[in-house]
Amino acid sequence: MLMSQTIVVVGSLNMDFVVQVDKLPLPGETLRGRSFDMLPGGKGANQACAVGRLGGRCRMVGRVGADSFGHQLRANLQTAGVDVSGVLTTANDATGVAFIFVERGGQNEIVIAPGANGYLRPNDVEAALAGVAGGYLLLQLESPLETVEAAAALGRHIGMKTVLDPAPARPLGPNLLRQVDVLTPNESEALQLLGGRAGQVSLSQAEEICRQLMSLGPHSVILKLGDKGAWLANGRQSLHFPARAVEAVDTTAAGDTFNGALAVALAEGKPIHEAIGFANLAASLSVTRAGAQTSIPVRDEVECLLN
Repeated sequence: MLMSQTIVVVGSLNMDFVVQVDKLPLPGETLRGRSFDMLPGGKGANQACAVGRLGGRCRMVGRVGADSFGHQLRANLQTAGVDVSGVLTTANDATGVAFIFVERGGQNEIVIAPGANGYLRPNDVEAALAGVAGGYLLLQLESPLETVEAAAALGRHIGMKTVLDPAPARPLGPNLLRQVDVLTPNESEALQLLGGRAGQVSLSQAEEICRQLMSLGPHSVILKLGDKGAWLANGRQSLHFPARAVEAVDTTAAGDTFNGALAVALAEGKPIHEAIGFANLAASLSVTRAGAQTSIPVRDEVECLLN
């Protein structure tokens, strides 16, 4: 394994309440679930966990409440090899939670109560990045937008490469997008960033959508297409990377696993096409298992598929 640059993840930590259902509920509908689990999650923590399990050097920056959920989330990341010195405690609010319904076939619906995540401030990030030079910065949108924007600007200033997962989808201005080296939306997020409605993207549309997203400011775009794989566009190439065919159980954290794996490969100096291949395999393994962080593979599992 190559010596890896540091990967800093700034984002959310949530405890996930996951209910398996036969189908997703309609508005006003009450359903009987098949099973319930309480599992560590949050898009930021998921990405940090993926980096740690896949062999990267990772520091997590975020906030939790002074409660048992916060202790559990910290401990789970430490077990994955993540530095949690940047995970601060917020005394006046609870740790964030997410309520997740997962239907047969793996599709899900998620509602988040951010709790302590909403108190993550730019000065928290500045303190956590003191002494960092270079490496990779992973961002998502479950933290306050002003904090995400400040983190991206600071990362650029200290020579970090920024990977932004624009989820949950929301309008983003050019001041943030121009600081982004790699933008990694899924199909729905890509369409919403371009002012459209959520939906799916066909392979015949992917290249043009990536081109339009690049016009908003990011240097490169990796459009995550679910079981269709991923599409890369930058100033030099536009390529499709097919996904490995698997039987999906739960798609929760598949995109987070992809981003964590992508950063690990890039931080080890792998070219972008190898990094996407590595990330595709890691994500394909994650969807065959239930839960968020519980579904993330370790390095040996991905290497086995690569070989």
